[in-house]
Amino acid sequence: MKIRELLNQDRVTFSIEVFPPKKAAGFETVKETTEEIAALNPDFISVTYGAGGTTVGSTMKLASAIQDDTGVPVLPHLTCVSSDEQDVEAILNDYKQKGIQNIMALRGDIPETGRTSHAFEHADDLIRFIRSRTDLCIGGACYPEGHPESINKQSDIHYLKQKVEAGCDFLTTQMFFDNTILYNFLYRIREAGITVPIVAGIMPITDARQLKRSIQLSGTQVPERFKAIVDHFGTNPDAMKQAGIIYASEQIIDLIANGITHIHLYSMNKPEVAAGIMNNITELLK
Repeated sequence: MKIRELLNQDRVTFSIEVFPPKKAAGFETVKETTEEIAALNPDFISVTYGAGGTTVGSTMKLASAIQDDTGVPVLPHLTCVSSDEQDVEAILNDYKQKGIQNIMALRGDIPETGRTSHAFEHADDLIRFIRSRTDLCIGGACYPEGHPESINKQSDIHYLKQKVEAGCDFLTTQMFFDNTILYNFLYRIREAGITVPIVAGIMPITDARQLKRSIQLSGTQVPERFKAIVDHFGTNPDAMKQAGIIYASEQIIDLIANGITHIHLYSMNKPEVAAGIMNNITELLK
C-alpha cells in the first residue's frame, strides 16, 4: 500500500522506525525485534539506511521481510550522497521486483572523507530522479528547527518547497521535544504553500546518554521540563525508561489534540518502548 493513501485518510496514523543490523550476523536478531514491533500493528514501518549506503543490502532484506512476513507496509530509506544514477536505479529496480511501493528519499550525511559521487547534490535531486522513473510513493525529511546546514529558517523552507515540487508526497520531521516548535513550523510552511501531509517524528528518550547523543547529532532544543526529568531520573535506568515513555506519550497526546494526525515513532529497535507508548494512546488511535 502506498503511504500517501494512508495519510490522506481521515484518521490518526501511527508508524514506527527501525534500523537494520550493521553486520549480516545480526540480521536474525533484528528481524525478531522488528516482528515484535510489527505485532503492534503500526500503519507502516520505516527502515533506515546506513551512512553512505553501508546497510543497503540489510535495509532491503529487512524491509522485504517485514512486508512479506507481517503484511505491514514498509518505507525503506534511501540516501544518495555517495551514489551515482546507476546505483540508485538498480536499487529502485530491486524494490520494484520485491513489490515495495514506498521510499524515503534523503541526501544523507556527507562522509568525513568527502563525497564519493556528485550525481545527487541534494535530496530534491534524488526525489526528482525517482519520480521520473517510478510511481513509488516518496517521503522526505523536514526540520522544524531548521536543517543544521541552512543559513536561516526562511532559506530552509525555500529548499523544502523544492523537495515537494520535485515530487515528494509527504514529509517526516526530525525529532523535537517541544511541540510549540512544530506548531510554529507548520504555520510557516503552510504559509509558504507546502501542503503535503506532515508526519511528526517523536523520539522517546529512555536513557540519559541517548539525549546527549541526540542533541549532538541534531542540535534539537530540549525544554527545561525535560532536562529536569533527565537530571532527576537519569541515573535510574528503569525510572528513566518509564519517564521517557510518559513524556513521549504526553507529546503525542498534545499533538493529536491539536490536529496533528500522523505520528512516527523513532523506536531505536526497542519493542517494549514502542509498546509502552502505544498502550498509553490506544484509544486515541481509534
